[in-house]
Amino acid sequence: MKRNERNASEEWFVFTVEARDGHARVGRFRTPHGDIPTPAFAPVGTQATVKTMTPHELKDLGTHIILSNTYHLYLRPGADLIAELGGLHTFMAWDGPILTDSGGFQVFSLAHMRRVDEEGVTFRSHIDGSLHRFTPEVVIHTQELLGSDIIMPLDICPTPDNRAEVEEAVRRTNRWAVRAKAAHTRRDQALFGIVQGGIFPDLRQAAAQFLVDLDFPGYAIGGLSVGETKEEMYATLDETVPALPEDRPRYLMGVGTPEDILEAVERGVDLFDCVLPTRVARNGGLLTHEGRLNIRNARFARDPNPIEPGCTCYTCRHFSRAYIRHLFKAGEILGLRLATIHNLHFMLRLMEQVRQAIREGRYREFKAAFLSRYRISDQRARHKNKEAFLARQRGIQ
Repeated sequence: MKRNERNASEEWFVFTVEARDGHARVGRFRTPHGDIPTPAFAPVGTQATVKTMTPHELKDLGTHIILSNTYHLYLRPGADLIAELGGLHTFMAWDGPILTDSGGFQVFSLAHMRRVDEEGVTFRSHIDGSLHRFTPEVVIHTQELLGSDIIMPLDICPTPDNRAEVEEAVRRTNRWAVRAKAAHTRRDQALFGIVQGGIFPDLRQAAAQFLVDLDFPGYAIGGLSVGETKEEMYATLDETVPALPEDRPRYLMGVGTPEDILEAVERGVDLFDCVLPTRVARNGGLLTHEGRLNIRNARFARDPNPIEPGCTCYTCRHFSRAYIRHLFKAGEILGLRLATIHNLHFMLRLMEQVRQAIREGRYREFKAAFLSRYRISDQRARHKNKEAFLARQRGIQ
């Protein structure tokens, strides 16, 4: 590596905390493709696209980082092909930061199609049944071919409340983290460590300490929002976040409902991703400050109002609830696009408001005011059904 390249890489992946309000913080994480202001929400582009959206539309909405999926891109079109065509940024025409997950979450959901051992996991493609092998080294090599800015090691996400299963998952995840770090060669990528441990505080803290000793440039909290209650999730964050370094970004994987983001930010989490805004949009679920509404409902058939009065997104500035409902009932693709634009606008504006509230020292008041109006869609907030858990794991956008 040339001297100027080495000096440039040493400036990347520096995390700077710019403001605090309690444990909540505003920061900035430097990457080769731009800075990420935190707290930040990453729209999910599983297969190198955020469904129905173009890259310039994502930029116009204020997107700072997107997430893509290693498992899906490995299977189709293949990391070698993406590398041949200039890497993931060129391939999908997105010049901002990209985070790729390891694909382990998807692989381990293939319960009847995979076999795990100490070296890695053998699995069959959900596309054509072909046989494949992921090891910590293969997953790192695949992401190096993709060229994303932030990459993840292969880990194991267990059922959160089975202690014996969680203990083994933590041990193996930690061993695989050591191997992933040894295999990682690209200095223009940040490899994060992933803290597992289910809902058990001692396992979370031990896993965090192990990974902190390995000195990663950032730390992800995995294995939450996968079957535990919201109360258990928040209690787990209370025990886990303080064990992570103050000078590194903290990434809560796969969590993205407004209420969960607000609770996690208050505890010191910096980065989020979730399929929820785009997935529910394609099913007619629209996010508002009063909660989620289903635009397919008959009561909106003659409603001349925008999705949310006062919203400045393209959809709300131009179209009525009645028109968007008509598009969904008629099966028109435009309905999916307009709903997605609105939901992403909602989430990205929420993050802007979060950052502003922290800077102004009024985060708790902001959170309380938001939650006093927002109606949580699943008041039970309990996902103990095994089939629902597995369906969430498979998650394509």
